[in-house]
Amino acid sequence: MTDLWVFGYASLIWQPGFAFEERVKARLSGYHRALCIHSHVHRGTPERPGLVFGLDRGGSCIGMAFRVAPDKAAEVLDYLRARELVTNVYRETAASVLLADGRRVHATTFVADRGHSQYAGRLDPKAAAMIVAGAHGSSGANVDYVRSSFAEIAALGLSDRWLAEVVARL
Repeated sequence: MTDLWVFGYASLIWQPGFAFEERVKARLSGYHRALCIHSHVHRGTPERPGLVFGLDRGGSCIGMAFRVAPDKAAEVLDYLRARELVTNVYRETAASVLLADGRRVHATTFVADRGHSQYAGRLDPKAAAMIVAGAHGSSGANVDYVRSSFAEIAALGLSDRWLAEVVARL
C-alpha cells in the first residue's frame, strides 16, 4: 500500500484536521486559488452565503502537500470528503503536484465545479469583501477564514494582490 498525498491550497494549509507524516510546499499546475465558491454551510448560509476558496481552472497554485501514512489513508479520505463535499461544489481530483524538493507526486485535491449553483465565478475585490464581511456559517465567521488563509498564504512567501485588496477592505 502506498502513501496518500493531499494538496491543500487554503484552509487545509493552516487547519488540515488530519494526521500526516510530512508537509511540503508544492505547486499544482492547471488551477489557481480563488474565492470563487458561495459557502452555504461552513462560512455562510443559503440566505446569506459567504465566500470560500476553490481551485479554479487556469494558471497554477502553490500550496501544501501532506503525506499521509497508508494505514491512515481511508480515514483521512473519509474526513476530507465529509469536510469538502458537503454540497458537492467541489470535485475530488487526483492531480500531479511538484514538491519544493523536486519530487513529483499524485495528490488528492478538490477543485471547483463551475457548473454548480454555488460557483461564484470571478468577483472584483470590493464585491468579494462585501460578501465576506457579512457572512457566518457553522465553522465561524467568513472574515476569520479569509484572514487566516491570507496570513498562511503570505507566510509561504506568496503574494496575491487581489486577495490582499479583499483583506484590506474587511
